[in-house]
Formats: sequence, C-alpha cells, structure tokens
Amino acid sequence: MKSFTSVFEQYRWNDIKSRLETVTPADVERSLHKTSRTIDDFLNLISSAAAGKLEVMAGMARRLTQKRFGKTIQLYAPLYLSNECQNICTYCGFSLDNPIKRKTLSDTELMIEASVLKSMSVNHVLLVSGEANKTVGISYFLNAVKLLKPHFANISIEVQPLSEEEYRQLHEAGVNAVLVYQETYHQAVYKEYHPKGKKSNFGFRLETPDRIGKAGIHKMGLGVLLGLEDWRVDSFFNALHIDYLQKNYWKSKFSVSFPRLRPAEGIIEPNFMMSDKDLLQLICAYRIWNEDLEISISTRENETFRNHIVSLGATAMSAGSKTNPGGYSVDRESLEQFETSDERSMEEIKSIIRKAGYDPVMKDWDTFYSGV
Repeated sequence: MKSFTSVFEQYRWNDIKSRLETVTPADVERSLHKTSRTIDDFLNLISSAAAGKLEVMAGMARRLTQKRFGKTIQLYAPLYLSNECQNICTYCGFSLDNPIKRKTLSDTELMIEASVLKSMSVNHVLLVSGEANKTVGISYFLNAVKLLKPHFANISIEVQPLSEEEYRQLHEAGVNAVLVYQETYHQAVYKEYHPKGKKSNFGFRLETPDRIGKAGIHKMGLGVLLGLEDWRVDSFFNALHIDYLQKNYWKSKFSVSFPRLRPAEGIIEPNFMMSDKDLLQLICAYRIWNEDLEISISTRENETFRNHIVSLGATAMSAGSKTNPGGYSVDRESLEQFETSDERSMEEIKSIIRKAGYDPVMKDWDTFYSGV
C-alpha cells in the first residue's frame, strides 16, 4: 500500500540543499505574488534569498492568519505521563543511557496533575511520555484517556509511534490529535542520533503519520527537531510530508510545531544553530504556503519571541508547561525532558495575548468555531 516513503525516496538531501542555495530574489518575489503556492514555493520562501523579504513575509503571514483563524490563540498545556524510555537518543534527557530517576504516573497521580491543570483553566491537554512500550504502552494510554476524558474537552498525545490498530483504539477512546516528529529527515545520519531502540528504525517512524491517517485521527501534528541538521533542508522535507498527507488524508487537519534543541540533562549541543530571525522566517513561510495549517509555539521559545509571534502566524501556544512527569504537583523534582524558556503562568500568557489584541482560547478550533 502507498505511503510517504514512495514520495520521500524521490528526493535527495544534498539535491534539496543545492536547490536552496540557488534560489534568487526573483524566485522569492514570484512565490510571494502567487495566489496558490506549491512545495517549490515553500522551498523558495525558506531560502537564504528570502531572508531579505522577512518584513514583507511577516505582514503577509499576519493577514493570512487573521483571515483564516481570526485574532485568536488556542492555549494548551502538556501533561507528562512518564520519563521511562527504551531508546537511546543523543539529544533527549529521557534517553535510556541517562542515569536519572524514572517516574511513571499512577492513576491517582495522574488525576492530581489533571486537577492542577484544571485549576489553571486548561481545557486542552497534551499527553506526553517517553517511549517505553512495556511500561507506557497502548493499555496505559487508553486508561489515561478514559480517566481524563470527562475533565478535558480536547486530548492530544505525543508518544511513541504505534500501530494503525492502536491509533484506531485511541481515536475511538476520544483522542483528538496525535503529534509525531521525525526529528530529522536526514536518513544518512538519523541512526547516529538514535543508536538504540525502536526509534532507530527510520522507515517505521517515517510511515507513522500514514498509520495515523488511516486510523481516522482528527488531527495530526508534525515537526523536526531544529538544531540536529540544516533547518532549511529538514523543514522542506517536513513540508513535503505535510503536503503528501493533506492530499491523501484530506479528512484530517494538520499542525506544525517548531521544537528547537534546548538544554537537558546529558544531551548534545545543537549541531546547527537557528536564530530567532530564522525561526520567524520559517513560521512565515509555512503560513504563506499553507493558509489552513495550524502553527503551534511551545515554551521552548523565549518570552520576547513568543510575545511577538502572537500576531505573526501562531494559532496555538502552550503555557505554564512542566516537562517532567508529576511536574505540576506530584513530583516537581523529577527530571525534565528539556528546559523551558518561557516560564510564565497561564494567566500571564493570557494577558500578553490580550494586550496584543487577540483572544486566548481554551478550546480546540473545532469546538471554538461551533460555539461549544
């Protein structure tokens, strides 16, 4: 059966890198003035040649976002279930070879954490865990969703890649969205970052969104870990993946996130640096290329950047985030997956959004627009 692999194999990393280097200002201008844009236009808009058009791109991104999503920002918070993991990943604090205290939330602890989030007015929760199938597998996730569903209008998950049948079970249990990141599309070096564990299987991870789409999940989120490899090339492949998925799973909605490699216990330094200006260009390029794409900004980013991105393309933001299991109340000293940069509370973020003339929304887009 067809999968993204058949599309991916038609492209070569070094070829895309060369194409990016040959984009001219005239190419960028043509892409900016189109009314309908292709993946080739996205490539033009993330090129170095487009950096000089950042002010124009920002203005376009603002107008297109307001046209499609209005002046609203959806707010959510992550709930970390476990830091147990069977993978060795050189950039992650949860890596199997990192000698840390492991923690998996019990049912009681899960509900204590949920009560804290509810006190913050959180109605959209993202469940996150390390990749440990035996400890936090499908049975654990289904139980967590069953416990949390009565208390949250929207549940998303960001866990290890699962089978199509397991995604179907989560869909039937009430999971609205699944986030899965390829980390990097540079297949030649992927194994160096993931030397051990199921995650080292590049192909299995690459085809995960296909399994999510076939299972009928309402929304899926993609992204790359910015800092592992050349962000422009990686982002082209991520957009190529989204383009394929939208054409083949048109009933699903799609979002993109921009995790930049952040400090964490026992991990590598970024291989490629990405400036705030670069990230702004990337976000604007996504919005100009794809008006329907939801754009999520996490607390990995600093306060100044997040303050400004409210009106420049973002549609969703996390706030008050804790990236360790039990971090809100149960076990505040357990190890974080990564350090957050914006540590302001949910109420502070709401205030910043309102000052920018936007409305902080605690519901998902579908429930918001239907008036629920």
